[in-house]
Amino acid sequence: MAIALLFLVFALLLVIGVPVAFALAAAALVTLLYLDLPSVVMVQQISAGSGSASLIAIPLFIFAGEIMMRGGISERLIALASSLVGRMRGGLGQVSILSSLFFGGVSGSAIADVSAVGGTMIPQMVKRGYDRDFAVNVSITAALVALLVPPSHNLILYSAAAGGGLSIARLFAAGIVPALLMTAALMVTGYVVARHRGYGVEVFPGWRAVLVRLVSALPGLGLVALIFIGIRAGIFTAVESAAIAVVYALLVTVVLYRQLRLREFLDTVVHAARSTGVILFVIATAAVFGWLLAYLQVPSAAVDFLQSFAQSKYMVLLMIVVMLLLLGTFMDLAPMILICTPIFLPVARAYGIDPIHFGLVLVLTGGLGLVTPPVGSVLFIGTAIGKISVGESMRTIWPFWLAGLAVLLVVTFFPQLSLWLPGVLA
Repeated sequence: MAIALLFLVFALLLVIGVPVAFALAAAALVTLLYLDLPSVVMVQQISAGSGSASLIAIPLFIFAGEIMMRGGISERLIALASSLVGRMRGGLGQVSILSSLFFGGVSGSAIADVSAVGGTMIPQMVKRGYDRDFAVNVSITAALVALLVPPSHNLILYSAAAGGGLSIARLFAAGIVPALLMTAALMVTGYVVARHRGYGVEVFPGWRAVLVRLVSALPGLGLVALIFIGIRAGIFTAVESAAIAVVYALLVTVVLYRQLRLREFLDTVVHAARSTGVILFVIATAAVFGWLLAYLQVPSAAVDFLQSFAQSKYMVLLMIVVMLLLLGTFMDLAPMILICTPIFLPVARAYGIDPIHFGLVLVLTGGLGLVTPPVGSVLFIGTAIGKISVGESMRTIWPFWLAGLAVLLVVTFFPQLSLWLPGVLA
């Protein structure tokens, strides 16, 4: 009864439009009162959930990404991508996809990716004669690549939700091959759709221009190497790398690019603080929810339930993916990671599934929910930039969504794709 009450109150509050953090807190409080547990447990778990030192990396990476986004790096990355793939069919669409891969390595956020790259590319595509729905759909699905490449906030969040014992360096390494696979799949899809619609190509600027743009973009791309190599080599921890990333971003945008003025810097601080506040509030309230899941033995019940249906680990993975896809339609990625990790990670471990591999599956599955109504935050941002309705986008997004689903299934059933690189670098 307590388990049903916990999930029922949470689902009901989400349906009526209550923000996720408040819905988590209210559901936990009602369940605590029903179980006649002291309400001080809620305060203790909120404090414990938001007090982990590893979480400091999240606001610092958000801040570094905001600095780079407002300091001129996005324009340089787009120029580099344009010179590399602009001559392919549907040139600007291909530029948007490759730019998202580059910028994802700077921001680590799908929302920041679609805001920066989509905010620049969608109006350009519309101006050059591309249909608005194509411009929006290619940009929002390409933004999902940012979830998989360093410094992905969501992989850090997964590590924290898993108890903090998972190596963030291994998680970062595990996401690189799936990210490249997603980029390739979306570029092929973009080519097919562009060919069907008769879109043109961009003029190749010449190898000299490619070299010049590469040199201009290298300081921004260097942030990815700094973070990944530094953590992987053990030079600094994830938190230390996040602090170094902020200093590096300031040096690049203020000293080298000279584009981050005082006004932009203040806007960056405010925006990063707001984003951090939202994320950490969700983390804090999800800690109480997670504690109740453990107290009510939901993870062990989930293991028993799935074992009654499937004996193969791949069947279990398929069932989990289906459930996560359904949850992703009405739950944002961060709370989904925080709620589902304590439930499904023990199941994965019981079936011998590597926690690193499972983390990639969880994040990628939840990422598809970001471009799926009714709660797809990336979808809403992209359609707002493109000035079209969600319905218009949904009618033609299916080739890109299916490409993302195909990549998810390949990553799910071929774990070596995500585990190969961490093994090589071990």
